[in-house]
Amino acid sequence: MANLCITSLIFLSFLPIICLSFSPENPTDRRILVLLDDFALKSSHSIFFKALQNRGFELDFKLADDRQINLQRYGQYMYDGLVLFAPNTERFGGSLDLADVLDFVDSGHDLILSADVNASDLNRNIAAECGVDFDEDPSAMVIDHTNYAVSDTEGDHTLIASDDFVQSDVMLGSAKMEILYSMKQAPVLFKGIGHSLNSANNLAMKVLGASPSAYSANPKSKLSNPPSLTGSAISLVSVVQARNNARIMIAGSLDMFSNRLFKSGVQKAGSSNKYEKSGNEQFVTELSKWVFHERGHLKAVNVRHHKVGETDEPAMYRINDDLEYSVEIFEWSGTNWEPYVSNDVQVQFYMMSPYVLKTLSTNQKGLYYTSFKVPDVYGVFQFKVEYHRLGYTSLSLAKQIPVRPFRHNEYERFITTAFPYYGASFSTMAGFFIFSFIYLYSK
Repeated sequence: MANLCITSLIFLSFLPIICLSFSPENPTDRRILVLLDDFALKSSHSIFFKALQNRGFELDFKLADDRQINLQRYGQYMYDGLVLFAPNTERFGGSLDLADVLDFVDSGHDLILSADVNASDLNRNIAAECGVDFDEDPSAMVIDHTNYAVSDTEGDHTLIASDDFVQSDVMLGSAKMEILYSMKQAPVLFKGIGHSLNSANNLAMKVLGASPSAYSANPKSKLSNPPSLTGSAISLVSVVQARNNARIMIAGSLDMFSNRLFKSGVQKAGSSNKYEKSGNEQFVTELSKWVFHERGHLKAVNVRHHKVGETDEPAMYRINDDLEYSVEIFEWSGTNWEPYVSNDVQVQFYMMSPYVLKTLSTNQKGLYYTSFKVPDVYGVFQFKVEYHRLGYTSLSLAKQIPVRPFRHNEYERFITTAFPYYGASFSTMAGFFIFSFIYLYSK
């Protein structure tokens, strides 16, 4: 019995070390719930799912109407990401509903939603809450008679070859952008519905757009009224980065993720360039890396400030003190943290409004620093770093510090600016003495 107790105590003493050794030190979401309309999508879209698994993700496949669906257990989320490949589902199974999906995102988790022709109201409502509005016509598709993919049959020009990518190497990878700039990138094949970005939502952004000649309509019927979505206003794939850094990807085509379009060759109408493989796989893979925080994720550590010549952080500053401020910023590369290098990180010394705004210098190794003089205003100030850059998670750092005036014994004995007052005081005393002498001794 005594040996058992000793063994138990030893195990409990090492339990924190064991837990720390298995705790992830990276921001990448690792467990993802995939909701499908049909399990056949596991095989028809296997390349996309396999790519996620090869990058270390654990995928849990379920039918969208499964009664056992649940995102939480005992108040804790069981998944880090959600992939909705169920465009026709009118209602999720179990306790999952629209509010649960939005709460999942509001808690900082990531979402990929793919709609399709005849997308359900549930999928449309989720997208609308994220700032994306699909075409109201349930049978509408994106049609482009100029930038369609050439095929053996003429077709209705709903298979679009788009190369209108967002110019961001953070979202699409630096290698992809170099290929794109050299005009060697294969277009992305898209067949589905278009959407527009809600002007009231400044967090949504188009990453794959349609050409100016595209429009959204029913390909099986003649146009009786002008299309509601036309030209470059049509977005094929959009992303949203919420203020809590949760990331969302919304696509209007489920086929875009399929093995068939991944492997399909592509030739854009009017172009002599013919590619043996479309750009779908590379585009979707690189964008999914961004969505699941494998790229563009920043963290700030070691926020410090102190007086010049000192190392300890003071409890308060005095007006006109010289101080130094520093912070270290790192970026997740997918495997480890690397120094983030930029020249646009700024710090504010803030009270109601910024009294000091300084651009931080960097040593190219992740350290950002600056020095400045405390303003001649006392009160409660904040060191604030609000960093927002396209494709990167936002940084919001704030550290409060009071600033006091000089104490009465810290001023100089004679202040230069007070000399007129000194002169007035002594001249008044001298005048009073002369007046008193004349009044007392003159007849």
